[in-house]
Amino acid sequence: MNILRENIHDNRFLRLIEGSLKAGYCEDWKYHPSLSGSPQGGIVSPILSNIYMDRLDKFVENTLIPEHTQSERREEHPIYGQLNNQLATARRQGNLERIKALWREMKRYPSQNPDDPGYRRLRYVRYADDFLLGFAGPLVEAHQIKERISTFLATELKLTLSAEKTLITHAQTGRARFLGYEIGIMECPTKLDRTRGTRTVNGKVGMYIPQDVIQAKRKRYLRDGEPIHRTELINDSKYDIIYRYQGEYRGLVNYYGMAQNLAELGYIRWTMETSLLKTLACKNQTSVMKETKCLQSTIETPEGPRKCLKLVIQREKKNPLVAIFGGLPLKRRKNPPIEDRVILPYARITSEIVERLLNDTCEVCGSKENVEMHHVRHLKDLNKKGKREMPLWMKIMISRKRKSIPLCRRCHDDIHHNRPESKRQGNRRAV
Repeated sequence: MNILRENIHDNRFLRLIEGSLKAGYCEDWKYHPSLSGSPQGGIVSPILSNIYMDRLDKFVENTLIPEHTQSERREEHPIYGQLNNQLATARRQGNLERIKALWREMKRYPSQNPDDPGYRRLRYVRYADDFLLGFAGPLVEAHQIKERISTFLATELKLTLSAEKTLITHAQTGRARFLGYEIGIMECPTKLDRTRGTRTVNGKVGMYIPQDVIQAKRKRYLRDGEPIHRTELINDSKYDIIYRYQGEYRGLVNYYGMAQNLAELGYIRWTMETSLLKTLACKNQTSVMKETKCLQSTIETPEGPRKCLKLVIQREKKNPLVAIFGGLPLKRRKNPPIEDRVILPYARITSEIVERLLNDTCEVCGSKENVEMHHVRHLKDLNKKGKREMPLWMKIMISRKRKSIPLCRRCHDDIHHNRPESKRQGNRRAV
């Protein structure tokens, strides 16, 4: 609140924020007071968190980064410099064999000294309460930076660093975890730029998909190590099932689009595709091979044609409904565009009973007074009579394949007392 009062002088607004911080929360119909901090999941919590952590951002940017930034560039590697001088001499002498030998020898060493004692760089990035610092310098100074940040958070913001999550990792021998990525330094002395002949990979920061994330994403579609169908989706339509699988797969591809090992998502795609085909085969009481032959297709992408599963539903005087699974190129995107799109939720039919209850209308006579639910034990009990002898409420339940139906109190009593259908019930049609 003291931070907010520095720039905001509207006391009514400040009291509103303070009240929301002290309001507490209700879980399982039990009240829990707010002892400290902003409520997790609150609408205003993200912006309050950024306002609070802005103090840390300014401390790192205005204090730590200037102190740990030295020299404009690294000094030349000593062995590389010696070979470069010998190469210049060989070129003046016109010794081609010596030039080729020296050129091959120079490729074994970096042009700049990675252990330059006078070179320092510090980089900082934060997302919500997760932050990452990249430091080029000795390990002793890295521990000093960690201690200074810990002291600043404890004294200025009354926060403590998590000992388990706050780690110091060597970027060449290990990888740091940040926002679901693994971040480290790439090293490949054999990969050269074809035009300039330089090693363009060495020393670059690389982002990778963690192996445990890949296994965790696959585990959802596996049973005993094999892809399995998803029973909870069998009652959905074929279009909804494919649309849902594609949404889950597209989310992975878009989120990890900057990863160096993005192609490893192809293993997840195969697992999801097999699970999708088994789910559709279980729904339609057919085989995976038949579903594959029915849906397999190829679509054009900016990276060329890609195989996919495609379902097309034709509609009269309208564009057809198209559901596609796959067809996303697994090519790393260096600068992916950030699009603020509103993705429409997929349609679900499993909540139909809730919609019927919310309508609060008798499905036999159309009355909206004293609506109740009528239940039967088994649908097979409704098929004992002939179709012509069935009352209207029974035909509706069979057509909907539901063991419950909303009825007004009068129609409900008529069923339980085995009364003949009233005239208003006879005027209704089974849907």
